[in-house]
Amino acid sequence: MPFKRMRLRNDIKEFKVYNVKIFNEKLMYKVLKEEDKKLAFKIYLYLGGLFITSLVVSNLIFQKFFYWKPFGDIEVFGAPLFEISVGILPYPLTFLITDLISEIFGRKKANQIVTAGIFASFFSMGIVLLANEVPAIPTSPVNDEVFNHVFALSPIAVFASMLAYLFAQYVDIGIYHFWKKLTNGKQLWLRNNFSTFLSQFIDTFTVVGLLCIFQILPWEMFYGLVISGFVFKVIVAFLDTPLLYFFVYLFRRRFNLKVNQEIDLVA
Repeated sequence: MPFKRMRLRNDIKEFKVYNVKIFNEKLMYKVLKEEDKKLAFKIYLYLGGLFITSLVVSNLIFQKFFYWKPFGDIEVFGAPLFEISVGILPYPLTFLITDLISEIFGRKKANQIVTAGIFASFFSMGIVLLANEVPAIPTSPVNDEVFNHVFALSPIAVFASMLAYLFAQYVDIGIYHFWKKLTNGKQLWLRNNFSTFLSQFIDTFTVVGLLCIFQILPWEMFYGLVISGFVFKVIVAFLDTPLLYFFVYLFRRRFNLKVNQEIDLVA
């Protein structure tokens, strides 16, 4: 009898824990009315479109470099600070968008957008490589030499850099939700910045390293580009934190979301 009573108590305890878990999950997701769900889904698609556009464009323009001098002429490892690729300009926007989607729509929806962005990048690179193989006519405004100089990319380098970016984005989303769970949906600035810092360093270090390995960039630029790129992204991450707070506030007010509550687009 004592053994049966102990087993019964354990079963009751497990049943209570399971019900509490299901209850918390229901509280975490907001089921919207049909009209609000359509609006939320439309906004999700718009955010996804911005993400994919930023990602594809950054891969098309990354071969041009510029020099930003907010602190004067400073050199790092012999290279000017903030001597960076124009391809870095849209990148911080992609991390802001995934953080916003993570906060409002959840981890699964953020991962889906990242995967779609990578597919779009590979598809666009395939079209560029195909266009590069087609010979230009004599009267073409852009001849083969100019087109090849601007768009001829190493397929291996692009593939490797895309994998690096994919990994960095998944790391960003994973760390974001780790801090979100740990803080119970509070301290938005903490998960926004901490997730971005690590993922941006992984992305910058890996992509610049791969571009140097495949001889698209000289190794002399490696340390300068890594430090400049990372510091630039950290500055942008600090600057975009108020924007994240602003958009999260708008979402929560429009859809009546509580702290740590996400929109369920499926139910």
